[in-house]
Amino acid sequence: MIEKQRLLKVYEKLYRAFGPQGWWPADTAFEVILGAILTQSTSWQNVERAITNLKNANSLSFKKLSKMKMHRLAQLIKPAGYYNVKAKRLKNFILFLKKNYSGDLNRMKKKDTLVLRRQLLSICGIGPETADSILLYALQKPVFVVDAYTRRIFSRHGFVEKDVDYETLQRLFTRALPSQNRLFNEYHALLVRLGKEFCKKTKMKCPACPLGGAMGRLSL
Repeated sequence: MIEKQRLLKVYEKLYRAFGPQGWWPADTAFEVILGAILTQSTSWQNVERAITNLKNANSLSFKKLSKMKMHRLAQLIKPAGYYNVKAKRLKNFILFLKKNYSGDLNRMKKKDTLVLRRQLLSICGIGPETADSILLYALQKPVFVVDAYTRRIFSRHGFVEKDVDYETLQRLFTRALPSQNRLFNEYHALLVRLGKEFCKKTKMKCPACPLGGAMGRLSL
């Protein structure tokens, strides 16, 4: 109960400070998935430029990308960086979607969450954060996404150790909070906002942080 109360208190403070974040910024579930893969090791601004290129080329669909040559795809997503690597990762996902779900995200969405997570993690180039982002934001599954901001914020406030692993930090949320897609969605988005504006890697803005000194150590 203590963990739940403290985590909900953090959420409430952030929500009062920032309001709803409206994540994930995309028109379709397929676009969310592309964005989740493209955002690896780059800023969201760069991802938006790559997505815009795909839209301008009328290629932001499973059908179009499944037929597109690798070098053409790499050129279109070049703003996202590591474009040759990311083009392969996008193609890996598209092949997976075709093989397992005939390119139909609605069919994929009906699959059990744990089964989907194992399947996504089996795709070359998709790790836990990307897989969980796809599950939460594209497929509306109640999975909490952990990223560098989450680890930074909760380790600095004494919830967890600095080198806590992904699964342990994820359990902190999933064991204490209601398993609700909407809550996990908003909570993660609020943490990203806090990390970008206040709990930065350097030059932190601790005195103005919406959380203040409200957070305490939690047992895992």
